[in-house]
Amino acid sequence: MNLRTIRHEFAFWSHLFVTLLAWVAPFLFSWQILIPAYAAVMLQFAIFGRCLLNREHALEEEDHATFYSYLLERMGYSLPRKNVKWFVRRFLYPTMSVVAVVWQWFLGNSPLLF
Repeated sequence: MNLRTIRHEFAFWSHLFVTLLAWVAPFLFSWQILIPAYAAVMLQFAIFGRCLLNREHALEEEDHATFYSYLLERMGYSLPRKNVKWFVRRFLYPTMSVVAVVWQWFLGNSPLLF
């Protein structure tokens, strides 16, 4: 295994970890931390037009490919890439922000970590 392959593999697994963490973050971290973090992700999409981590593990975003569409296709699901991209880039992170606020503020649950 060459150095480039190792770097791509490390970037892929790091990206997967960050992605999974984003999904459980509303229950682990304070909404005051999460809203700016999710906003930073959305800003990345708005400014660069892509996820910067995709480049690190050689995932090109032609034909509306995203990390989510790549994972879904690897698991055998064939959803329209354009729809997945729209959902992730426009809907997912604001929704997770709302989940964090509702779970913590309205329902009175404390984050498990901080």
